[in-house]
Amino acid sequence: MNEVNGLENKLIVFRLEGEEYAISVQRVGSIERILPITRVPSTPNFVKGVVNLRGVVTPVIDLKERFHEKQTTFTEQTRIIIVHIDDITVGLIVDEANDVLDIQQDQIEPAPEAVGSAVVEYISGVIKLEKRLFILLDLEKVLNKADMTELRTLEG
Repeated sequence: MNEVNGLENKLIVFRLEGEEYAISVQRVGSIERILPITRVPSTPNFVKGVVNLRGVVTPVIDLKERFHEKQTTFTEQTRIIIVHIDDITVGLIVDEANDVLDIQQDQIEPAPEAVGSAVVEYISGVIKLEKRLFILLDLEKVLNKADMTELRTLEG
């Protein structure tokens, strides 16, 4: 499924390990500063736990750990992007999120085979604008069915 359609062509841009990623603004509920995260035992390492987001228990994953097997070091710029994937809401911990892109469908190119081999399976395309390269994530691939089932049990 392509994230960008004719009606909506805005993407939220975030940074992770020096690379710029993008997801459809339609998938994003909010962008939050780091909130207190309650660890949940017996979950994969990249699942950091849950946060209480305005009274709703929301599972949180560390994208850096998911993609690169490195934990995110929290800074003033670290953010949790609250996204909607299928029927659940999940927080994605990223190094920073501070850009909105307006793009056209024809600006999205297929992902080259060699782009960050660790994340190539999660990419739905790339966007080249001026001297910048944005990696368009396919959120359904970032979390597989087993991950989604486990995260549903954490939701409040």
